[in-house]
Amino acid sequence: MPRYSGSSWRSFRPEGMAARVAARKPAPRVPVAVECRILGLDPGSVRTGYGVIDCAASGEQHVTSGCIKAGTGDFPQRLRRIYEAIVTLIEEHRPDEVAIERVFMHRNADSALKLGQARGAAICAALGLGASAHEYAPRAIKLAVSGYGAADKGQVAQMVSALLRLERRPVADAADALAVALCHAQTRRAAARYGVRN
Repeated sequence: MPRYSGSSWRSFRPEGMAARVAARKPAPRVPVAVECRILGLDPGSVRTGYGVIDCAASGEQHVTSGCIKAGTGDFPQRLRRIYEAIVTLIEEHRPDEVAIERVFMHRNADSALKLGQARGAAICAALGLGASAHEYAPRAIKLAVSGYGAADKGQVAQMVSALLRLERRPVADAADALAVALCHAQTRRAAARYGVRN
């Protein structure tokens, strides 16, 4: 009786086996290409930080960042300066989406009210030019960037510099705004990966 009944090793065709294995294997996971320009805003009634990043499957890239100085004069005029400066930023850099830090409870009610009005001016500027606006709580932003929801400003700035490969650490307001943009980029990427509408 032959040792191998039926088909022998001579009839083995590796290309046929490879085809069968390939048919059983799941398709390789294709990286999600998320291409978008995001404007992050850290609103304030005296200084409003801003940061623009480009997002792609390969990661995020720094475009520009800085601080809008509204001054300390008449409050309605300060709101107007914030609004006009953000309109200029959006017209110049054409972000697809705007991410903004959500108001948190403040010990001083007057300060919280002014902060809310500054945020309102920023959101109106974004929506008025067709960009979609997204809000994030301060803790969620810190958690997304540093992995720690109670990180201080120095830790946030350091992580922003590392994630965006910046040569110099940005000033606090700009770093916070870039952190907001990075938080939105992560949220957006996760939503695209799992098919969730953001």
